[in-house]
Amino acid sequence: MARFLIRRMLSAVLTLFVVSVLTFLMFFALPRDPVSGMCPKNCNPERLERVREELGLRDPLISQYAGYMKGIVTGRDLGSAQGGRCDAPCLGWSYVNNEAVLDTVTRVLPVTLSIVIPAAILWLLLGVGLGMVSALRRGTWLDRAAIGFSLAGASLQLYFVGAVLLLVFVYNLGWLPVPSYTSVFDDPLKWAGGLVLAWLSLAFLFSAIYARLSRAQMLETLSEDFVRTARAKGLPKRTVYGRHALRAAITPVVTIAGLDVGAALGGTVITETTFGLRGLGRTAVEAVRAGDLPTIMATVLISAVFVVLANVVVDLLYAAIDPRVRLG
Repeated sequence: MARFLIRRMLSAVLTLFVVSVLTFLMFFALPRDPVSGMCPKNCNPERLERVREELGLRDPLISQYAGYMKGIVTGRDLGSAQGGRCDAPCLGWSYVNNEAVLDTVTRVLPVTLSIVIPAAILWLLLGVGLGMVSALRRGTWLDRAAIGFSLAGASLQLYFVGAVLLLVFVYNLGWLPVPSYTSVFDDPLKWAGGLVLAWLSLAFLFSAIYARLSRAQMLETLSEDFVRTARAKGLPKRTVYGRHALRAAITPVVTIAGLDVGAALGGTVITETTFGLRGLGRTAVEAVRAGDLPTIMATVLISAVFVVLANVVVDLLYAAIDPRVRLG
């Protein structure tokens, strides 16, 4: 296990290094002036030149990249106009927002985490549970209802579901407040009340997908030889379905879940826009529109970190879920 974890972490670090290099080259090595988009519209030529000097754009690309990565690890000097020393992890300075990029990320990342993590728990419990029950009750009304639920969820879009939930529960019935973000440490009830519609929207759409996937995997596993052998040995249904079939069927579901959760943590743009929340995804979109390259760089790297870490966690879960998997 220790050897496997070390290999996976080294692979993760290498992947993040490649992503950082490609992202940096994409934004700073193209034959155009990156400063013209970062600096506000009222920048004069003197101001543009100072921004180029502060970003080190006159240096070779290797030196620019090394300075950026050094800032993430040890911090760096941003210049007197940007508050001087930037402690690690220093993600640069946003000339559009006129603040350190780390301050922006620190403000918006908890919003995305508060949306995705509870929603992921809901969609995994509902989707996997519904899919497994549907497979075990194949051909019954419960199975048909689960299939109908899956088709409905797969056919709808989040901005439609979110708008309907807002119309019904906020503006017509008045049961819930207008979606907003409050720190869970300040007021847990207000935190949950402001985000519950976002959770339900994501959970409904994703659980429909996971219900179909779980059902298909469970039906395939139930036809495997080891399940028939367990039945022939006279084991109880709970043992056959729970200990043997479920553990084997859920492995592909865990793979997809790791990718989905990792990608969602990188930014749920549509969800945040639909419910008027400013998280990492909406911040990235606004940065693209404004040409705020330091913020775009930071959001891309953070998204990559979430996806890579999610894959590492999935690999580790394989050994605990599926007895056929052994980590060397």
